[in-house]
Amino acid sequence: MNPKSLRIPVAVIAERRPGTTKWSDEVWRVVEVLEAALPVEPWTRLREEAGRTLFFAGESEVMLHPTDTSNYKHNLEAAQPLVWVVLRHAGTAAGIALHTVTVDPGEAHLHADAGNDLLEALPMPPGLREATADFVARHHVERAFHKRKRDRADPEALARRTRDEEE
Repeated sequence: MNPKSLRIPVAVIAERRPGTTKWSDEVWRVVEVLEAALPVEPWTRLREEAGRTLFFAGESEVMLHPTDTSNYKHNLEAAQPLVWVVLRHAGTAAGIALHTVTVDPGEAHLHADAGNDLLEALPMPPGLREATADFVARHHVERAFHKRKRDRADPEALARRTRDEEE
C-alpha cells in the first residue's frame, strides 16, 4: 500500500426482508453507511418489524489511493456523491458478508460487472465526503488527455516482407 493512502473507517447497516418471488426466500439491501461503528458484533439484529430485519452488517474501511483521485473527484462533483457497499453471499449465519465499501465509481463498476455481489449505492455521509475532498485536494494531479496516434503503415515494408518470405 502506498504510504500516502488513507483508510477511513465506516460501518454499515443492512436490511433483510422476505423475497417477493418464488426464486428468492429473502432480499438484502444496504440502508445506511455510518461514520462511526456501533458497540455491537457484526450481524447483530437491531430491529425487526413487519418481516423486515435490520442488522449491523459490520465495519469496513474506505481506502483512498493517490493514483485514483480523478475517480474520487468525479464522484464528488456529481449532484449527489455516492458511497458503494458490496455484500457477498457467504457461509455465515446471516448467509451474507460485508465485502467492501468504496467511493471509487470505477471500483464499484467492477463489482457490478461480476454479477454475484450485491452492490448498493447510497448518499455519501458528510464526514466521509469531507475526508475524501480533503484527500483529493492534497493528492490530485490533473493529467492532460493525450490521444495516441497509430503509426502510419509503411507499404514498402510490407512489400519487402512478402519478397523476403518468397525467397
